[in-house]
Amino acid sequence: MAEPTRHRPAEERRSEAVETVIELCAEQDPATVTTGAIAKRMKLSQAALFRHFPTKQAVWQAVAAWVAEQLISRVAAVADDTPSPLAGLEAMFLAHVAFVAERPGVPRLMLGELQRPAQGPARRVIEQALARYRARIEGLLRAGIDAGELRDDLDVASAAVLFVGAIQGLVVQSLVTGEMEPARDQAPGIFAIFRQGIDVRES
Repeated sequence: MAEPTRHRPAEERRSEAVETVIELCAEQDPATVTTGAIAKRMKLSQAALFRHFPTKQAVWQAVAAWVAEQLISRVAAVADDTPSPLAGLEAMFLAHVAFVAERPGVPRLMLGELQRPAQGPARRVIEQALARYRARIEGLLRAGIDAGELRDDLDVASAAVLFVGAIQGLVVQSLVTGEMEPARDQAPGIFAIFRQGIDVRES
């Protein structure tokens, strides 16, 4: 944690604030996380925190942007480093589950924002990230069909929904039990079931 008297670059402080919010979201309901709690965890005054973020909404927007960028870049990197579209889908699935298992505050934050009735900046960032994520899944599914790996009668949109839904189911189950590691252990088996519905060899 930061020491009160130590001067640190603004970007470093913003990054620390983002990590702090994710930590706090893992420990409590994201809706109850206050700027006071964030500042206290960082060993700063609220005034010092607001030198880096003009409003609480700006803090949450920065956190949402970080989560979106980290998730998209992580799954993109593993998917690009695979020999086939189907392997890319599996790599994305496992990487996504591993990401949230490592940072349980992330799914809490995302679910909390998506449940808000108001369309705030943080929610928009998350919705845009999910749209990009879904588009990437659909792209791999279409590539798999073209490569002859996946069934040519596959409903791509529905398969993408099922892909995301399987991950969300694992995450919600883990949040209910309070244990994230089992999700990582169960992910390969869940993907294998998903694969049976799309793989041309299984049809």
